Amino acid sequence: MRAAAFAALISTLAATPLAAREISLNLPIDCDLGTECFIQQYVDHDPSPGAMDFRCSTLSYDTHQGTDFALRSLDQMRRGVTVIAAAPGTVQGTRDGMEDRLFRAEESSQINGRECGNGVLIDHGDGWSTQYCHLKRESVTVKTGDRVDEGTVLGEVGLSGRTQFPHVHMTLRKDGAVVDPFDPDGKVECGGPSANTLWQTPPQYRPGAVLEVGFSDRVPEFDDIKAGRATAAHMPVDAPAIVVFGFAFGGKAGDKMQLSIDGPDGTLIDDMVEIDRNQAQFFRALGKKRTTASWPSGRYTGTVVLRRGQQEISRVQGTTVIQ
Repeated sequence: MRAAAFAALISTLAATPLAAREISLNLPIDCDLGTECFIQQYVDHDPSPGAMDFRCSTLSYDTHQGTDFALRSLDQMRRGVTVIAAAPGTVQGTRDGMEDRLFRAEESSQINGRECGNGVLIDHGDGWSTQYCHLKRESVTVKTGDRVDEGTVLGEVGLSGRTQFPHVHMTLRKDGAVVDPFDPDGKVECGGPSANTLWQTPPQYRPGAVLEVGFSDRVPEFDDIKAGRATAAHMPVDAPAIVVFGFAFGGKAGDKMQLSIDGPDGTLIDDMVEIDRNQAQFFRALGKKRTTASWPSGRYTGTVVLRRGQQEISRVQGTTVIQ
């Protein structure tokens, strides 16, 4: 615990513990958390220019004021994932019509004051409110003044506003001050989660995870990976190379990503790559060039493991068929 830092943060990050228990939240997204979607970033508890989540780790960024429920890919976003009200209340305001696209720094002036993108603001009474950001264009289903229940559909996860990955950002406030629903009293304990949260069922904390494992005949572009169009389910026997890639979030300097390919004739490649810096989203790829007339036909399995010290924090497999 960093007592001095947290004391300085009380005025911006917390109501009293008693007041914090006056609201109970459900998840604001209709997906299987941990498989179909992930919490990628939390409220920043570090008052300095650095960033720290409620577990004293790196799943946040400077001045981040909400919880980010992220999808695996843009393709998943296009298929549609519903955003829902986390608690009952009255809609205070909405915005719709902003384009879904990856934010670029040079576009800051174009969205000044609209960084939330398409969104919904809900008043829950007694000073509590929730704000839902980055919804898909023309998906917002409610209007100002509507009364909503917990679970009422508000729209769909999108890519509007200031964001580089599809997610819904939910900010909780009490009397205008940001409250972290994972640690509402602001007394962060680095050794473990807070015993008091505002969640009906507290979501599991994941320190990072592999989002996708895919195959290609070359090292793919990062934008193609994020868009969900980098992986090849089938490849020709004369492909110039076989490359496996792992797309992940929550990387910390010193983490290691192990990538392997197993084919009809056994293990083709198995190696480890070290992550050299903290990265919110990242990918690594390893492969082998073709040195014979053709690759053996059959199914190839790629395995990607994210390791932190001696701990395996995520393992995902993907396949391709060469024929």
